[in-house]
Amino acid sequence: MRLFRRFALASLLLTGSQQLLCAQEKKPEEPKDVSYYRNIRPILQQHCQGCHQPAKAQGGFVMTGHAELLKAGDKGEPGIVPGKPDKSMIVTQVTPHDGKKAAMPKGKDPLTDYEINLIKKWITQGAKDDTPASAHQITIDMDHPPVYQLPPVINAVAFSPDGQLLAVTGYHEVLLHKPDGSGIIARLVGLSERTQSLAFSPDGKWLAVTGGDPARFGEVQIWEVAKRKLSLSLSVTYDTIYGASWSPDGTKVAFGCADNTLRAIDAKTGQQVLFQGAHGDWVLDTAFSGDGNYLISVSRDMSMKMTHVETQRFIDNITSITPGALKGGLQTVTIRPRLDPKRMSKVPPDTPDAKPQPYDEVLIGGSDGQPKIYKIHREAKRVIGDDFNKVTEFETLPGRIFAGRFSPDGKRIVVGSSADGKGDVRVYQVEGNKLISKFEGQKGPVYALAYRPDGKVVASAGFDGVVRLNDPNTGKLIKEFLPVPLTKAVAAGTGR
Repeated sequence: MRLFRRFALASLLLTGSQQLLCAQEKKPEEPKDVSYYRNIRPILQQHCQGCHQPAKAQGGFVMTGHAELLKAGDKGEPGIVPGKPDKSMIVTQVTPHDGKKAAMPKGKDPLTDYEINLIKKWITQGAKDDTPASAHQITIDMDHPPVYQLPPVINAVAFSPDGQLLAVTGYHEVLLHKPDGSGIIARLVGLSERTQSLAFSPDGKWLAVTGGDPARFGEVQIWEVAKRKLSLSLSVTYDTIYGASWSPDGTKVAFGCADNTLRAIDAKTGQQVLFQGAHGDWVLDTAFSGDGNYLISVSRDMSMKMTHVETQRFIDNITSITPGALKGGLQTVTIRPRLDPKRMSKVPPDTPDAKPQPYDEVLIGGSDGQPKIYKIHREAKRVIGDDFNKVTEFETLPGRIFAGRFSPDGKRIVVGSSADGKGDVRVYQVEGNKLISKFEGQKGPVYALAYRPDGKVVASAGFDGVVRLNDPNTGKLIKEFLPVPLTKAVAAGTGR
């Protein structure tokens, strides 16, 4: 009987392997009539538009619209010549020649034979533009910034490290404001319709932005702040991406994806340096450890995980793995500034070869509405049902927590929650879990928080599109303002 079972299992595995090989070998069938909108545009979005867009027209060539493809770049050659693929610069640039790899996409994986053949076939058939009338949009770029009839939902805010700028997400852009909300300094307009997160580099010279177009592409942008210039645009996955964070040395940017993966890239080149697929749902936020050796990620799968950056190896679940220990997905994670840089975590007894690690703590929040602080390194043998790494927890806020931050000195936290269309922001002293203040003036769900570097002001924003500046000691509202310019008729109706 055992022999029969082993034979049956082997046969099943062999059959499965053969089916997998057949699936891998089966190539997608080329459409008879190639569509620009359905077939070609997605290829260009994924592989080309990062370097060939209005904010970063490499070679003087833009590829974000059909009309731009017909124009010539700096070399005087048009991107496409309808009916003549051999005379079209796009084809020559993406096709390998004489045993050498294709010139484009530069620094990225080459297009597949299938993708190249689709482009050739489309050009041969006349390179027609079949974009539906409903899909044509008003041009939005640095010279034509968005025009707002209503305030946009704000997903992220951040003060620059020197406290001289307040960055606020908008539609297709990030707006740089004076830190007191007295005026717009610059508007950084990019490809992504949605801007989901932003983070200044430790030295304040760069701004990382994540977002994308839902169900189409995700994008990481790196802006040179002083020059207001887009340095890098990288398309990643087929949906918007979240939770940007910088490594302490400013060389890497990490982010989470809706394909359940955690990733990090080289901030200068865009090369992927970390990929982790241990999560079971969207990865919504990330944070590097104080020394940059580990990356912490939280997800809708109700877990917080730690990954070793250099080896890309998943290390451990920081939160309890016991079913039901967490009541819902996690939305936010942030690293605590080190109160004692010399303090080290103990060596876990079940890993005798491990070396002591710097002691790091993180703040998390999510669907259960309860802020919690965890240490990232386990110091005791795991026991089923334990939640050993949890350091402390605070009172439960109404609804779910979308944002949480430590004060610059690490002694306090600010958290924002949302329930039944209302928002709540509270400040707590970590030692003793003492409530310090509740913010005045909150009128809608809160999705974004930021401490000013001097610790004297907290910016909050969310669903109603208004940025509010509050005193974290008293909760008093200092100022509120619309971060985007509204059309005159609408602005007059708001009374602002």
